[in-house]
Amino acid sequence: MNYSNRRNNYLKRLPKRSLSLFFSGSAPKQTVDRSYPFFTNRNFFYLTGLEIEDATLVLVKGDQSEGAYLFVEERDAFRTRWDGPVMSFDEVAKASGVDRTHVFRKEELKTHLNRLLSTTRQAVFGPLEKIFLDLERSEVDQAENIESSFARYIHEHYPFLDVGRSTYFLAEARMVKDPEEIERTKRAIEITKDALTRAARSLKEGLYEYEAEAEFNYVLDSKQLKPAFETIVAAGSRATTLHYNANNKPMQDGDLVLFDLGVRYANYNSDISRVFPVSKTFTKRQKEIYQVVLEANKKTIEWLKPGVTFKAFNDYGRKILIEGAKRLKLIESDEEIGNVYYHSLGHYLGLNVHDVGNHDLVIPEGALITVEPGLYIADERIGIRIEDDILITKDGAINLSAMIPKEIEEIEALCK
Repeated sequence: MNYSNRRNNYLKRLPKRSLSLFFSGSAPKQTVDRSYPFFTNRNFFYLTGLEIEDATLVLVKGDQSEGAYLFVEERDAFRTRWDGPVMSFDEVAKASGVDRTHVFRKEELKTHLNRLLSTTRQAVFGPLEKIFLDLERSEVDQAENIESSFARYIHEHYPFLDVGRSTYFLAEARMVKDPEEIERTKRAIEITKDALTRAARSLKEGLYEYEAEAEFNYVLDSKQLKPAFETIVAAGSRATTLHYNANNKPMQDGDLVLFDLGVRYANYNSDISRVFPVSKTFTKRQKEIYQVVLEANKKTIEWLKPGVTFKAFNDYGRKILIEGAKRLKLIESDEEIGNVYYHSLGHYLGLNVHDVGNHDLVIPEGALITVEPGLYIADERIGIRIEDDILITKDGAINLSAMIPKEIEEIEALCK
């Protein structure tokens, strides 16, 4: 990936005479001598390709010129013995595309910032008037604290700087995926298919939901990969709870099992939902309900194209579900659809499962989104959601997860 191009694309959106800072974050403490696994700030990774702790990217947009600087850890021999080596400055520069002469020790950040803001350095970038920080992000609490703390530092030491939020600009930039991002997502989907197939074939009466989850995880573990999010394996009425993930109940004969799961591959995510019958075949009633959800899924994918809004996207799929729910005698009026369908039809997909994006803008060519209609009837112990990962193209949309079975005949054949 060309991270220099990404940084340039971001800077094009900013006003002149501005600074932007992005922190990689650090692993929160679990105990006195142990930390949780480290997960890089998504915007820092998007702009640098680096997965390193305690690093900072500084981007400058002056009157006539721009600059990119990285501040990273330089580990001493004692720390290396305990925690291993870190990337050298040369490796950091090569991986990120930042000029080697612009890579510094992390301890030099505030000194360098002071130089950029001093009157003697205005000949390089001109006077800097605004600083943008990634202040509206919710992936990692520790990273949020770092940014909030730095905002206070700026207010105290550089009160003339206007503090703004970079989140809006990055959200727009990340809406359109480049070819490498799409390839990584495709690979995540392929692995999801293999893992889900193994889990689906394990279903039987008396099997615990966590045992099916273990079959899914086996494939991921064999490739040193992690789930994109907490896997949902919900049998029977538990599938009517959207965020059920206890996965600790046995399956009964006649149950449908809803899988909502994904794989994180090279930091890009899949997000797939499928439903399988424990008894290997659907009942007549289950087929009727399933077919309505499948119709909403397929017709919406066929309808999607660049230039539509998220509201239009949701309204289109919702209308199909309303008409189907009326045929099934689940509702009488349009307004009642909220009783059996209570989530949006999809979301952006990428470095985050629910990826950033500006929903006030139309869905652009090159976007990755999910399409996930559902129906949930608690008194019939039925919850059905069918979710695919979709690439918006110039002429319409491509279902990247089309190889994962979802037709009733395909599902029954896979189970058998």
